[in-house]
Amino acid sequence: MGLRYGIGPEIVRDLNFSIAPRSFQFLTGPSGAGKTTLLRLMLLSLRPTRGTIRIFGQNSAELRNDELTALRRRIGMVFQDFRLLDHLTTYENVALPLRATGRGEGTYRTEVIELLKWVGLGDRMAASPTVLSGGEKQRAAIARALIVRPELLLADEPTGNVDPGLARRLLRLFVELHRLGTAVVIATHDLHLMDQFSFARRLVVGDGRVTIYDGVS
Repeated sequence: MGLRYGIGPEIVRDLNFSIAPRSFQFLTGPSGAGKTTLLRLMLLSLRPTRGTIRIFGQNSAELRNDELTALRRRIGMVFQDFRLLDHLTTYENVALPLRATGRGEGTYRTEVIELLKWVGLGDRMAASPTVLSGGEKQRAAIARALIVRPELLLADEPTGNVDPGLARRLLRLFVELHRLGTAVVIATHDLHLMDQFSFARRLVVGDGRVTIYDGVS
């Protein structure tokens, strides 16, 4: 698989790897190596210019737009810039993916509240993102990604805007999610953080390619 923009050189090339169900891995490499691009390919918001992506057993190139949308609902994404909507409360931001599917609030209110408590935001549900700290915004973004109960969770530098103590707590949330059955891919450049989770596989991006190092349990 490869990807290029326009007539420029390929940003990523000759990629050939798989993400197993219920697995946990870090995606790492130097700044500008293509970590975010690779996450966008996994999210199906980018399509490769060469090769194919198979996700949940299906070739993404053969799917209609509505089928791609349905597949993407099985994927949770934590963006580096949070992408919370300032005119909505924390509760409303987290509930938004469920509202988008047409569900009524009565079917998900308890679910959203319990998840916000799980990520430590039970007392911030009515707050606007404008008054949340960076760590609180990060946890709200994580909760929004988790509310759809994804089979695959992608996170782009989820600990880049928080202190080391909170970073460890956030990583424990991801590990718990993994133990509950979700496949997790976390993009990070923090080698010290990765060293604390030696069981995780590492996907190292460099020179447009991915090198895989299996973790040791």
